[in-house]
Amino acid sequence: MEPLILYPEAAPFHVVKTLEEGGYPFIGVSLVSRISQLEPEEGWSGAIICADQNLDDAFFICRHLRTKERQISPLLLVIERTNLPKLELREDLFDDFVALPLDARELQIRLQRLFFRTGRGLVQEVIDYGPLHVNLETYQASIGGRLLDLTYMEYQLLTFLASHPGRVFDRETLLSRVWGYEYYGGARTVDVHIRRLRAKLGDQHETLIETVRSVGYRFGKNQRH
Repeated sequence: MEPLILYPEAAPFHVVKTLEEGGYPFIGVSLVSRISQLEPEEGWSGAIICADQNLDDAFFICRHLRTKERQISPLLLVIERTNLPKLELREDLFDDFVALPLDARELQIRLQRLFFRTGRGLVQEVIDYGPLHVNLETYQASIGGRLLDLTYMEYQLLTFLASHPGRVFDRETLLSRVWGYEYYGGARTVDVHIRRLRAKLGDQHETLIETVRSVGYRFGKNQRH
């Protein structure tokens, strides 16, 4: 796998740590000119653009990467949560985004998905929790060996919850993290999808997703088993 671009060189610590632990080669750059100067013979494998310091500069870099003769993809944008509304109508500049403060596990999963999508993944990534098995490469999930017939958003919700066992998420957080910053469906959407997920998990396993009264939902316990 060729290295990916990390902008700027002084990127957030958790971004650098996640790349290092995931085995992703990368080169930090802070100037547009360095992108061409340092480009590998086979081209960059992708880019992570951190917009925590200067959003306008980050958008400029994204636009440059998208208009290069050898367009760079996948492109992941790291952005402050307060700036999420500014992504509207700029979806062409990136393939996916994560919001700060950063959840390292979420970043790892999004990276795996992006790079598998382009055929540049390093190893198969899975989530195993008791009888649940989620394959992030094939977008398939099974429970007790039985393949689950999930819609795209059901799969996204299950994957997100199973990636954070034991953590409680309120409905607003789930809407933001799973459906995205531009979704306005309301909290009832979460309840409907949780109900459908439980039905598909079956009577024996529906308790994997627990309702925390007056708060939201939790998947499993705080330790995988």
